[in-house]
Amino acid sequence: MVYLVKQKKYPFVSYFTWLLIFLVSFLSANTSAETHPPSTDTIIDLRQEPIQPLTQPTGLDPLVVNLGKRLFNDKRLSKGNKISCSSCHFLDKNGANQTAYATGRDGAKLTINTLTVFNSGFNHHLFWDGRAQSLEDQINFVVNNKKEFATTWPDIVHKLKNDKQYLHSFKQLYDDGITADNIRNAIATFERSLVTINSRFDRYLLGDNNAINSHEKAGYRLFKIYGCIACHQGRNVGGNLFMKFGVFKDYFASKQQTETADLGRFNVTGKTSDKHVFRVPSLRLAALTAPYFHDGSAKTLEKAISVMAAHQLGREIPEQNIALIAAFIKTLPGEYNGKLLAPKSEQRP
Repeated sequence: MVYLVKQKKYPFVSYFTWLLIFLVSFLSANTSAETHPPSTDTIIDLRQEPIQPLTQPTGLDPLVVNLGKRLFNDKRLSKGNKISCSSCHFLDKNGANQTAYATGRDGAKLTINTLTVFNSGFNHHLFWDGRAQSLEDQINFVVNNKKEFATTWPDIVHKLKNDKQYLHSFKQLYDDGITADNIRNAIATFERSLVTINSRFDRYLLGDNNAINSHEKAGYRLFKIYGCIACHQGRNVGGNLFMKFGVFKDYFASKQQTETADLGRFNVTGKTSDKHVFRVPSLRLAALTAPYFHDGSAKTLEKAISVMAAHQLGREIPEQNIALIAAFIKTLPGEYNGKLLAPKSEQRP
C-alpha cells in the first residue's frame, strides 16, 4: 500500500504520475477489500497516516481577519451592490451552497458547481480548473466575471473610500489605505482563517480511539484499500493535485450535452492532455456539500462514491462497502466558530 503523506503545497503534478501511484496501491490490494473483513485495529501512528489533522491557523492578524469578514459579506463589492462572497458561500452550512449551480448577479446561473471556501487555504490551486494559484488571485476572477461581481477594482475602491469605517480600518492596518491589493489581502486572510478543526476523525488521529466507531474505522480502511487515498490525502483530504475525470471509464460519453466547463483544465492551458482534468476537491466537507462533481450530477454521497469507483478506479464497489466509506467521510467535517459542521444526525444537541 502506498501512502502519500507530504503536507506541502504541491506544484502541478501530472495526473499520470498519480495514476501510477494509485495503480501500485490498487494492484497490491485489489482483492483484499472483498475477501477479508475490514479490520478495525485502533493503533494509529500519525506519522504513517496519509491524512493528517487540521490545526488552528497561526500568524493571521485578527484585525485583518475581521476586516476580511466584513468585505466577504459586503455586496458593494459587486456591480449594483447585488451579491457578495457569502451569496454563494454559506458559512453557516457548508461554505458552499446546496444546489448544482449557484445563482450569480441578476439571477445569472453559473456553469459549474460551487466549491466550499472552508479550508481553501490548503488548496494548491483554486477553482475546478485550477486557473487561480492563490486566494488573492481567485478574488480577481470573481470580481471580473460578468455573471458574478461584474465590476472593476477602481469601482470597488471608489465605493469603499466613501465609507468612513472602511477608511479607518484600512488606514489602521495598511500604510497605503484602501487599495485593490489590500482588499484582496484582507479577504484572503479571512478565508485562510476558515479552517474546520476538531473533526471526529481528527480526534481519532490524535489518539481518541472512541471518536469514531467500528463502521467508520472500517470505512477508512476501505478508503485506503480501494485507492481513494491516492487522490484524497493530506490535511485537506484532497485539493493538492490535478486528475482526469474518467481514468478508466469515459464520464462524458453518456452526457447528452457537454458544456465548456466539462473541459476542465484545458480551458486554462489549451493542452489536449488537460481535457477533462480537474483539481481534485477536498473531502473535508464532502458530507455536507451535495450535489457532487463539477456539474452537480451526483445527488448523494453514496452515488458520488459509486461513480468515482467506476470511472476513477475501474471497478464496482459493493453497496455495503460504499456505505462504510460514506460513514468514514461523514466523520471529516469539523467545527467553525465552535459549532460542529456535520450532518444533522451527528450534530450535538
